[in-house]
Amino acid sequence: MALVVIGGVAAGLSAATRARRIDPRLEILVLEKGPDISYGACGLPYFVEGRVQDREALIVYTPEYFRKERKIEVRTNSRVASISHPRRELVLESGARVPYEKLVIATGARCDTSGISGADQPHVFTLHTLDDAGRMRRFLAERRPRRAVVIGAGYIGVEAADALRRNGLQVTVLERSGHALLRDDPNLTSAVARQLDLHRVEFRTGIDVPSIEADSVDGVPCDMVVVSAGFKPNVELAADAGIQLGRTGAIRTDDRMETNLRGVFAAGDCAEVTHLVTGRPTWIPLGTTANKTGRVAGAAAAGARDRFPGIVGTSIVSIFGMAFATTGFSAVHARAEGFDPVSARIEANNRARYYQPVKTTVELVADRTTRRLVGATIVGDDSAAGRINVVAAALHARMRIDDFEQLDLCYSPPYSPVWDPLLIAAQQLRHEL
Repeated sequence: MALVVIGGVAAGLSAATRARRIDPRLEILVLEKGPDISYGACGLPYFVEGRVQDREALIVYTPEYFRKERKIEVRTNSRVASISHPRRELVLESGARVPYEKLVIATGARCDTSGISGADQPHVFTLHTLDDAGRMRRFLAERRPRRAVVIGAGYIGVEAADALRRNGLQVTVLERSGHALLRDDPNLTSAVARQLDLHRVEFRTGIDVPSIEADSVDGVPCDMVVVSAGFKPNVELAADAGIQLGRTGAIRTDDRMETNLRGVFAAGDCAEVTHLVTGRPTWIPLGTTANKTGRVAGAAAAGARDRFPGIVGTSIVSIFGMAFATTGFSAVHARAEGFDPVSARIEANNRARYYQPVKTTVELVADRTTRRLVGATIVGDDSAAGRINVVAAALHARMRIDDFEQLDLCYSPPYSPVWDPLLIAAQQLRHEL
């Protein structure tokens, strides 16, 4: 049997690797449209910043490694032009035809700049691939820009702003919506704005950018622009082949990551999954989800019965050293999803008061009717990662606030106070309910 995977980054290579482990005899081919595979896309802003000096440090594996060590054929610079499922055949842009018996689509997502006039100018960048990051590094070194505009205040946008500011540029972030980090949460947006302002990054919301001029964006002077808005799944190839898209606009799949075409699977940023808080389809492109769904798709393609239950949308981003972590829904989003949300927000020490504590802000959201936790936001130092993971586990378990309040969390002065900020927030939320 021949398995072909379209896409050679997180989801695609996870699928190929998992399929190989299940079936050592399986013939596996991975087709990647670009020149690189298996690289740490989440590390691109740190490469632009200069914290990661060597481009090769972001590359996890090479095509040669997969051929030699895993018996998986990987072809780079091999863009698929069309899928003919009745023929079980792919047609490449080169004209070559590739047969398959099982297919995994891991075409990812992209920053769509087509609606922005002037986005093709040499001083305008996206930050999605190694080539993107390399081009930005060269521009910074050779042109030495002084002022930059970042369009979009999502994760990549704020990380790009951080990286450019650390390179000495004056930076302005323009966001079309009224909030930051893709989350309708006024308190979180205010915290992000304060942190950016503290490091002299201007942040403007409610700014729609239809065009980019040679020396300015929306009246803001600049000689460099990073577009980090309009992110969308790469689904055109699948849709043209008769693969159904879901309500999110990404590829619809079941819990085995199989599409409506039997033997065709989708994984990663091009596919929608189930949100465990609502039980409905969602599209939240994250590297963690890409790797997990890739493993399930590969297993299913190789004949195993692995299943992917869903996500709660847990993420964390560093902005000038401060951690901004979220999981589940904000109160505004929870209401839009049909819940009756109640929230509590507290600020507390992350360690014992005599052990150089850092203030941590925790906001928990629960549904009034069921008392079930539905989301959280945590802002603080590195310890925010561990705390948001605790809440994520609680959301997976459909935990009620009454049970969450009784969690047996650790205590030691260097790590946490007797009353962890999570428990203080839970107590406050229970009172609000």
